Amino acid sequence: MKEKILLFIPMYNCEKQVIRVLNQIDSEVAKYIKEILVVNNRSTDNGEKAVLDFTKQSKLKITIVRNDENYNLGGSHKVAFQYAIDNEYDYVIVLHGDDQGNIHDLLPYLKNEDYKKYDCLLGSRFIKGSKLQGYSKFRTFGNIVYNYLFSFVIHKRVYDLGSGLNMYSTEMLKSNYYFKFPDKLTFNYLMVLAIHYYHQNVKFFPITWREDDQVSNVKMVNQAFEVLKMLFKYMFNHDYIKSEFRDKQVRKYTYKEIKNDK
Repeated sequence: MKEKILLFIPMYNCEKQVIRVLNQIDSEVAKYIKEILVVNNRSTDNGEKAVLDFTKQSKLKITIVRNDENYNLGGSHKVAFQYAIDNEYDYVIVLHGDDQGNIHDLLPYLKNEDYKKYDCLLGSRFIKGSKLQGYSKFRTFGNIVYNYLFSFVIHKRVYDLGSGLNMYSTEMLKSNYYFKFPDKLTFNYLMVLAIHYYHQNVKFFPITWREDDQVSNVKMVNQAFEVLKMLFKYMFNHDYIKSEFRDKQVRKYTYKEIKNDK
């Protein structure tokens, strides 16, 4: 039986970029994707309308939901993960709506079904074969340093702490181990620590990453210290990963369905 794969695109104020992301889903990619879920995290631009207009001339199955509150990137992941579980998807692909990553980098693993061997496939900007466009040497150096720090702590080589292209087995997500992880951008860092704590089988793969007209929401210095603090706390107490990391505790991440294309 062919696996059901959901493509999740988080969207926040990326009206110009999100349509380019949707255009990545050509016929070669579309045959592996059952449904595209665009999660609008309370954008203040016209991104939602742009996606709605796109659905009118597209044959792709596209569902648009709008978070009832601003749940940030981590919270949008939780919305999509639960959607995948509720709708009995086998896998969920994450492709950020800012058009920095390219889903075609995942195609070889979809074609040879290599993804079935792993709990998650994580795209890496800093592994052999990856390509960076418009990414500063300073940020590259900083990321590589942090990759090595995480590698030391979790006893597994880490090649990226959070790119915009990943693939997860829904079976792995059913325990909701990630529910108390931060709703903000540091969500992905806890997901990396979870690789060690929950003994997940993971593969990093090279991706192409570009920064042209994208707007980064990362406050690098503050986040760098915050991540370092989390890492050292986990190093001395692995059960730290089960802590409550959210600034605001949300009982359920709810949303309104805007468009269910087919």
